[in-house]
Amino acid sequence: MARVRGQVDETKTEAILEAATALFGEKGALASMEQIARRAGVSRQTLYNRFPNKLEIGRALAARRSDAISAPLRAGGDPATVLTAFAVGLLDKLFRADAGASLRGVALMSPEMPDLADAIYQAGPAEGMRRLAAWLAEQDRLELLRIPEPEVAAEMFAGMVLGHGHLRAILGVAQPPIDLEARAAEAVHRFLRAFSR
Repeated sequence: MARVRGQVDETKTEAILEAATALFGEKGALASMEQIARRAGVSRQTLYNRFPNKLEIGRALAARRSDAISAPLRAGGDPATVLTAFAVGLLDKLFRADAGASLRGVALMSPEMPDLADAIYQAGPAEGMRRLAAWLAEQDRLELLRIPEPEVAAEMFAGMVLGHGHLRAILGVAQPPIDLEARAAEAVHRFLRAFSR
């Protein structure tokens, strides 16, 4: 079926984001828009029509990741179920084969392109923590949990789930074998004990 004039071909957008992820991991800030277009198999015009610069690509990548991780917060359910699904999502992203390269790519870019690093942080990790904090505040309002400081509790929860995983990923140190489900369940169990009513 032919596309309607002006309709965006999402497969090209996905190809651009996948190419950018790989190149940012390999080259950091040195990855050029031309290289991204070439690796994605799209014209430069197509790339610039969708993403005018690397900052917008970084923002889109981070937002996509944040949306995926925070999906359980929108799905509903009891606190243990929702937090466990959220925790598994965090761990799954961290333990993926390309996670270390992505994190190192952002770390490499940050001194040279602080605006890009900040955009990635704000659209990704910070947005995920804002969504988790809002969800925790709602659990407090519903009197399902006792969360006096939702922002602090959100960071605490993420720290309990991830441990040193981020640091190992950035440094390229091998992650220890882990049962993602068991780690998530343990973190949720301890978090709920601390914040139960």
